[in-house]
Amino acid sequence: MTVTRPGRRPGNSGSRDRILEAARELFADNGFGETTIRAIATRAEVDAALVHHFFGTKHALFVAAIALPVDPDDVLAPVRAGPVDEIGPRLAAALLGVWESPHRDAIVAVFRTVIGGGGDVGLMRTFLLDIVFDEIVPRVDHPAGTGALRVELVASQMAGLMVTRYLLRLEPLASLPADRLVAIVGPTLQRYLTGDVG
Repeated sequence: MTVTRPGRRPGNSGSRDRILEAARELFADNGFGETTIRAIATRAEVDAALVHHFFGTKHALFVAAIALPVDPDDVLAPVRAGPVDEIGPRLAAALLGVWESPHRDAIVAVFRTVIGGGGDVGLMRTFLLDIVFDEIVPRVDHPAGTGALRVELVASQMAGLMVTRYLLRLEPLASLPADRLVAIVGPTLQRYLTGDVG
């Protein structure tokens, strides 16, 4: 009589890593919305059920693929729930809340890898456009056609803040309390989102 031992499914050695690699490639090339679990499974040469077994949902797979220590949906919930005229300060507070958390080192490491050329720029672009800003663009697309520019201006501001505060550690910016920084940066983000962009 054969006894089946609990644990990893037979023949799955390396499957999780292949799924993550395939997911990174497809998310980077096609974006989040256009990438399917089936396509990732095909690229990784596994059954789609195995992708669900390891990661559950496409969203969870994306978070694992981009190596984020927190779920973006949890971080962005207050931003998405708030009125349009509060998106800027809420977004600044949400991002700084993560950056100032125990997850800071992991997030800074991911950011440093991408800007240093060691990470996948396409994957980061997908993360920003399809996860962080996807629901914001239509809310701030006034006049029509300006939504993408508005959120990209916000991204430039927050990326610059990440570099100067956490990588270069320029003072006094590096030591400013997060709530004071939100009060300073939030209105600028709001102007990008709902103000005149010419």
